[in-house]
Amino acid sequence: MIDNAVDFGGEITHVGTSEGVVTHPDSGSPLVGRAAELGLLDAVIDRLGRGAPSFVDLTGAAGIGKSRLMAEFCLRARRRGLTVLRGRAAEYERHLPFHPFADAFADLRRRPPHASDLLDALSRGLGGRGAGSSAGPGPLTADRFGLHRSMAGLMAQLGRSGGLVVALDDVHWADPASLELLDHLVRHPVPGPVVLVVARRDRQTPTALTASLTRGADTEAVLRIGLAPLAERECVEGLAPDLPPDRAAELYAAGEGNPLYFLSLVHAHREDAARRRTTSPATAETGTGDLPSGMAALLLNELAPLTPSQHRTLEVIAVLGDHASSAVIRGATGRTDAELDDDMGALARRDLVRPGPGGRMALRHPVLRTLVHESTAVRRRVEIHRAAAAELARTGAPPVEQARHIEQSVTTWDPQAYAVLRQAAEQTEATAPTSCAHWLRIALRLLPDTVEHGAERRELMLRRARALGVAGGLRESRDLLHKVISTAGPDETGVRTSAVLLCASTERHLGRYPEAIALLRRELGRRPALSPSDRVSIGLELSSSAPHNASYPQMRGEVARTLADARTLGIERGEAGALAVAAFGEAYEGDTAAASTYAAQAAGLLDGLPDDDLTALCEPLGRLGWAEAFLGRFVDAERHADRGLGIARRSGQVYLLPLLLLCKAHVRIQTCRLRSARELAEEAEDIARGIGSSELLAFVLANKAQVRVAASAPGDPEALAAAEEAVAAMGPSDNWRASMAWCMLGYAALTGGDPHRARAALLRAGGGDLNGLQPSMRPLLSELLVTAALATGDVPSASAWAERARREAEQLGLPVQRASAMRSAAQLALHHGDAGRAATLLSEAAAECTRSGAVFWEARSLLLAAPVVAAAGFEARGAAMWAQGHRLASDGGAGLLVGLAEMTRPSAPSTSCTAPPWLSSLTVREREIAELVAEGLTNRAIATRLYLSPRTVETHLSRVFRKTDVDTRARLAALMARS
Repeated sequence: MIDNAVDFGGEITHVGTSEGVVTHPDSGSPLVGRAAELGLLDAVIDRLGRGAPSFVDLTGAAGIGKSRLMAEFCLRARRRGLTVLRGRAAEYERHLPFHPFADAFADLRRRPPHASDLLDALSRGLGGRGAGSSAGPGPLTADRFGLHRSMAGLMAQLGRSGGLVVALDDVHWADPASLELLDHLVRHPVPGPVVLVVARRDRQTPTALTASLTRGADTEAVLRIGLAPLAERECVEGLAPDLPPDRAAELYAAGEGNPLYFLSLVHAHREDAARRRTTSPATAETGTGDLPSGMAALLLNELAPLTPSQHRTLEVIAVLGDHASSAVIRGATGRTDAELDDDMGALARRDLVRPGPGGRMALRHPVLRTLVHESTAVRRRVEIHRAAAAELARTGAPPVEQARHIEQSVTTWDPQAYAVLRQAAEQTEATAPTSCAHWLRIALRLLPDTVEHGAERRELMLRRARALGVAGGLRESRDLLHKVISTAGPDETGVRTSAVLLCASTERHLGRYPEAIALLRRELGRRPALSPSDRVSIGLELSSSAPHNASYPQMRGEVARTLADARTLGIERGEAGALAVAAFGEAYEGDTAAASTYAAQAAGLLDGLPDDDLTALCEPLGRLGWAEAFLGRFVDAERHADRGLGIARRSGQVYLLPLLLLCKAHVRIQTCRLRSARELAEEAEDIARGIGSSELLAFVLANKAQVRVAASAPGDPEALAAAEEAVAAMGPSDNWRASMAWCMLGYAALTGGDPHRARAALLRAGGGDLNGLQPSMRPLLSELLVTAALATGDVPSASAWAERARREAEQLGLPVQRASAMRSAAQLALHHGDAGRAATLLSEAAAECTRSGAVFWEARSLLLAAPVVAAAGFEARGAAMWAQGHRLASDGGAGLLVGLAEMTRPSAPSTSCTAPPWLSSLTVREREIAELVAEGLTNRAIATRLYLSPRTVETHLSRVFRKTDVDTRARLAALMARS
């Protein structure tokens, strides 16, 4: 039979080759054909860590040879000295979190010293399975996104020791936690000599994974290899050369070039079973697992010679899957060791079962397992699962492993089984919330729906709703919370209030702000039934709708009432939360005096409270951080964001992490630390995609676009793509987050050289009167409009926006905004030929930014000022300003400003020479580009070298051609060589 099972990491002692056919000792057949595919895979190994794709996607129908090809790839990689780890997903284990990864890392026999701690942490995240586990499962405080990064870090470390291949089979059956991890690894390829190979069936692959792999293939991060049917000659000569040609051709046609089908037909033919076929695989209806029903009959015919006890043993192995160890099989079959050994030997001789890691047994092929499993009587399957659950409980297996068998065997109230399910939910809550929600659903199914258990049932429903929410099931979470709210008794105010608060937050993430506000106001109407602390908590949540939906001025009264209630009742946490919300709202609206007062008061209270008291105040901490960032208090903003991140991670409040991460990223943009800002924005994106809120994702992508614009060379297409996706995700919404998405689209378009689109996007965000733009950021955003207007020749509009920016910046009194207004005025001065005034304004703008610590804007102001100051007769000062700006931009990883520095680089001092007239007519930049053309560089390579956009290089090059009177790159290169 074709080997679609596993290479279990054993040493390879002999591999024979003959006429392109490779025999693999772990397979029952040679690898036939696939020369082209093997060539692609060999190239991946050859260039591993040097530009090769870090992800290989093998696709094809069941039995087409995906796993056999993967086995050959792993064999070749191991020969080359690479570490190879193999795992597979399983059809009936889809709620075991990270199952294929745990299976793969169980093969890691050597624990590199530098990775030991990481392996232990990952082992806990994988439920105590895999990752070289040496200790039992323990508490894991990291969220699942931290686990994703840790897994990537471990793979990178293992890859540094000679290269790493992680090969995962049957990922169309992967559990949700593994699918999410795979998506992360596609979007964030592991650096170094590491490759992840997955094999899957296209038609059965979840849509999300297919989309992720398709995006990766589009960007060339993923190499997709689709396996087509084998050619007739390859199939017949490689797999059944002794058959008569006419019979072989008939069997090939019936199997349609599928190696598994062809070999099954050959097997049937050789046992004289062909007469029992009633339909051919080519025309049969599709059966279990996309397998033609005729082929299913052929495979099941292999079981006909088995004795009843052998058949029962085979059924047990098919049902148990990864838990098919000798002890569990013995418990489920009731056989003695000797009897079981006889059965296993017979099954192995017929190549129906094969040994796996850890002494486990597995059926030869997943298709065969599916067929045996589905043909086993339901009652018999229940008995097997019950026996497995008892054996795993006896041996102290992790709750998650016991839970799978409890789910399939317990249908009535069983306190012990119920306790295991709750433990499984707790074990997976942080890293696999979909599995957590699943185990809680099974627990709820067992828990009697009686008054006696009513409170416990609602508590479980609340936990399940929380798990569903962070896993992306926002609507299902909302529906479940409504049930909790409607059924909670009068003495269950704590559960009811928690459900109301979580439901309102969920409504916000769904973009349903009116529903969230109505729910909260209705709850506040029950004031006599609410505890004082509940009233304050609901008031804080209600205030959080501004400025996302309601404007902050509309909510000022609610914030004031909540603050007054908290102070009257002596609820210090509530007072700190209300002050933080007030600081954010006033900072957003541009009342910097009030915002500064509230921010100082909030910081004074929050800084004095222990972390445990702030668990419910992570969102106010984030709002305080944003307020301080708007006010230019960057150190305080980052400090509060960091504290909020730590508390949110420890308490599992994953949905709040993007707000805090982006606050920190915003600060790092302003202070010109773009490399870390980029990492923070990418982490926020991972979390937003996992939560499934389109509005949250739009907000994250808008911030990601801002980071991309600042960190990348001018015109970076990824920045524009992120901004476009943000606008698309936001849809028709018209709130702060929508405004920000459109503003970032305008920012990206402007730096990409499209002022018309930039102006349209900014006016879409702010309206004709610009009142839709954030008041405290309006001067900075107006600077973009001034630049776009001057680029399109609309001088009156530029003048009007610059004057408005000046007035509002003075009113705000914020250094960054004042500096922005000065740069806008300087642009107009230059347009009108007043270089002296422009030099003064730009110099003052740089000084304002220096005082505030806004290093990014300081560098921008210096680089814009340098050529103007030099042109005004202060060449030495201009050169010094350019050098300082260039250093700040380079040190901070600000690719946009590095590109600006190259555009404003001071001209070299003139020297006497006998250069040809055409050469002296070239500018410094044009000569630089001409020299790189002479070196053979393409426009894109030149753009990368000089931190320019390809369009800018093309423009300069056209001028060079005109001045030198040549029309090809070759002639230009020759001309440069002669000169």
